[in-house]
Amino acid sequence: MPPAMKPRGEVTRGTTAPNRLRRVDRWITATQTGPLRTGGRPLAVDLGYGASPVTTFELYTRLRAVAPRLEVVGIEIEPERVAAGHALLAALNEPGRGYEGLSFRRGGFELPVPRPPALVRAFNVLRQYDEQAAWHAWDDLRARLAPSGVLVEGTCDEIGRRAVWVTLTKDGPQSITFAAHLRSLERPSVLAERLPKTLIHRNVPGEPVHALLTAFDRCWATAAPLSAFGPRARWVEAVSLLAQTHPVLTRPPYGGRNRWRLGEVTLPWTAVAPAHG
Repeated sequence: MPPAMKPRGEVTRGTTAPNRLRRVDRWITATQTGPLRTGGRPLAVDLGYGASPVTTFELYTRLRAVAPRLEVVGIEIEPERVAAGHALLAALNEPGRGYEGLSFRRGGFELPVPRPPALVRAFNVLRQYDEQAAWHAWDDLRARLAPSGVLVEGTCDEIGRRAVWVTLTKDGPQSITFAAHLRSLERPSVLAERLPKTLIHRNVPGEPVHALLTAFDRCWATAAPLSAFGPRARWVEAVSLLAQTHPVLTRPPYGGRNRWRLGEVTLPWTAVAPAHG
């Protein structure tokens, strides 16, 4: 990167941990294989991977399992974090153990990569931004995607047990997914803490996301008798009830019992889009 070019964005706290992003990675490999296999050499970006490059390495290993020609680039603003990525590569690239297609570089929302990416994963990056800045970041990143590319932007807790993410294309937000470790879930509305910055302040009466989470809590309470068969059975029943009043995606790859049993539910973005600008 030329010395005069300053990365766009702010330095994050950098908190990360192994397997913290396993839920979103599992979802990406199940639902986004189309973009990942498009073109001769598709590119994926892990934007703002934090103090440790471990989640970028995990993304690489998980995505290469379904898209062997994929290249993965971890991008960070902090030079020390980029250096940590290079150190990881040096340790990994022992004789006979090359990780071709994995790299790290300094940058921000400008995405200093050689070609438009098929996938950008940006997790726990926008939490410190205000709502308007988060909308602008979405627009910025969408504009840099490959024609069929996707941006997956979201937030999870420190150990990855609760997460919410939005999938965006060049045309705008497409879907929202709620995911949880079901054995530790008190009620679905606790996932409000992980809403994207574009929605987290909209969880108030009169807004669609508040109505959705309120309805989901009611369905969760109604499904309580299914707890005798375990939290998965209760979640699946609650999602089935929610689908009677809200546009839950019920068919593969985004929906259906197999995905619901993992503690996920995906809806179109229109189900939660802010009621007012």
